[in-house]
Amino acid sequence: MATQIPKKPPVPAAPTGIGSDDSVVLERRTQRTKPPQMFQVVLLNDDFTPMEFVVHVIQEFFSKDRETATQIMLKIHLEGKGICGIYTRDVASTKVDQVLAASRAAGHPLQCLSEPVE
Repeated sequence: MATQIPKKPPVPAAPTGIGSDDSVVLERRTQRTKPPQMFQVVLLNDDFTPMEFVVHVIQEFFSKDRETATQIMLKIHLEGKGICGIYTRDVASTKVDQVLAASRAAGHPLQCLSEPVE
């Protein structure tokens, strides 16, 4: 057991130059951050997935109204692919996973991918 009273630590001496006219002041520079790279979620055409299911997927996962979803579905059907939305990388990846899971659960081979917007 310690019977001595602990000593107070010594106070550090101030470095030379503090408070004098020799000090240097750094200016703060504002950092400019780039906006995140955006990715487009694309649905691909196939000969087996029903058009009504594609419209349902676009409405459910991309919050489009029935008319817009139908227009996107027709573009997918006629041109082979169609853009459903543009999101950041994480959101686009989540949307792709949701669409693929829903199509597999329904037994359809619908393909969905995300690609960077150029």
